[in-house]
Amino acid sequence: MGEKGDIRAQMGKLGKEMPEIMNNFNQLTAETFKNGALSVKTKTLIAVALAVGLRCEFCTRLHVPEAVKAGVSRAEILEAAGVSIMMAGGPGLAFAGAVLLEELDKLVIK
Repeated sequence: MGEKGDIRAQMGKLGKEMPEIMNNFNQLTAETFKNGALSVKTKTLIAVALAVGLRCEFCTRLHVPEAVKAGVSRAEILEAAGVSIMMAGGPGLAFAGAVLLEELDKLVIK
């Protein structure tokens, strides 16, 4: 499947064809990922866990680097993925073993 850059390029194309929807979605995203009762670090960790549980490859490839930028460690990501796997069952396990580990290894974080 596509890489992170491809996803962002495609979202840019959608923005040209559906500007109001994409602007609203981008505003929602920006507001969601501000520090509040939960830190940005915690919010990005939640996003990664949900991406695994929903088996969204594109979401995983977008949110893992953002989580790492926010200071989330590999161990924290894998522990959150464990919770997601428990909730999502076998499909979540297969996804974490394939896509999540590939993304973490590509970023070479420990």
